[in-house]
Amino acid sequence: METALHFGQTLVFEADPAIAGLSAVRHDTHGALLVEDGHIAAVGPAETLLSAHPDTPRVNHGARLILPGFVDTHAHAAQTAIIASWAARLRDWLETHTFPEETRFGDPVYAAEIAERYLDLCLSFGTTTAASYCTAHPASVDALMTAAEARGLRWIAGRVMMDRNAPDALCRAAEAQYDLCAPLIDRWQGRARLGCAITPRFAPTCSAPLLEVAGALARAHPDALIQTHLSEQPEEIAWVAELFPEARDYLDVYDRAGLLGPRTVLGHAIHLTDREWHGIAETGARIAHCPTSNTFLGSGLFDLARAQAAGIATGLATDVGGGSSFSMLRTMAAAFEIAQLRGHRPHPAELLWLATGGGAQVLGLGDKIGRLAPGFEADFVVLDLASTPAIATRSARAEDIWDAIFPTIMMGDDRAVAAVYAAGRRV
Repeated sequence: METALHFGQTLVFEADPAIAGLSAVRHDTHGALLVEDGHIAAVGPAETLLSAHPDTPRVNHGARLILPGFVDTHAHAAQTAIIASWAARLRDWLETHTFPEETRFGDPVYAAEIAERYLDLCLSFGTTTAASYCTAHPASVDALMTAAEARGLRWIAGRVMMDRNAPDALCRAAEAQYDLCAPLIDRWQGRARLGCAITPRFAPTCSAPLLEVAGALARAHPDALIQTHLSEQPEEIAWVAELFPEARDYLDVYDRAGLLGPRTVLGHAIHLTDREWHGIAETGARIAHCPTSNTFLGSGLFDLARAQAAGIATGLATDVGGGSSFSMLRTMAAAFEIAQLRGHRPHPAELLWLATGGGAQVLGLGDKIGRLAPGFEADFVVLDLASTPAIATRSARAEDIWDAIFPTIMMGDDRAVAAVYAAGRRV
């Protein structure tokens, strides 16, 4: 493993700034990060660390900003090749683009090809961890996990579980789902830096017996993440009410199956009732906010301020390929724009937290990644805050670090990503 002192501007988050305020964030114009054996050993002013470790190899990033690697809490790796495909609403997207594309993953060679491309794209935008949906094919999980392990990444992936309202090629009987998923969890959960998620796609493609199987998997594998979708579009909610007339609401469908708790990541969660907001907070479930997808598919405007006020752990997500960008910078920008439309103006510090430490907490990894802190894994990204002429022109007038960062959040792309490190190794 590489041992090095990395110099540049640093931002250290001690807590969620939406709760603790900006006093929870420390900025060093001349900061340093000491990396030893894949972990962060120390972080602080450059002079202090240089004095304490004068013989350590140095990497000078100049005036660039060192941040934790970005964390994407909800993405569909299998939709890499169909991102930005023209479609109408959610069901049209699934039937026209998603299901035909996912059927192709019956070919392990194709699954491996897309896994490699997806991870390379994520890294080019500074994403070092994601929770990814694969397809119904076990080989799709094996392909993504193999590629992530080869890159030394901390990654989570799950085999999508479906038994209705989808093509036969992607559906499996409820009673077969346990034996298809359990070996994948046994093989990948906790191996290297990997995790395997229990992944019922969403209630419309899952019968009650299938959801019960997912609940049984969750009980048998208490360390595995649970990921699914919730209340993305009004038509979807009405569909769920028809399919599960015994349930009080959409959230109750998952609750009845034993799928709600601190390990549960609910994608979207836009159109929630008061009871559902309370239920998410009470069970400790988390939310993956997918702003570019929510606008691209016309789904609606997530209420970030309410989630924060309710104390619900929330992270940002690209939701590729319904989401229209692999970039967490673009995702932060979209989250800001959606919040503005709801009368809320999140501070740049809040946006960065949602894409780093907040996302890590959502995935149950808040003690391992998402912050520049001693003992944490050395996943970090180096950002150029003047990566384009437009950004450079605006940032030249910055009055403080937040004023310098915000143009990159709003206008930045892969050109802003100067370097990416996973477990201390440049990737």
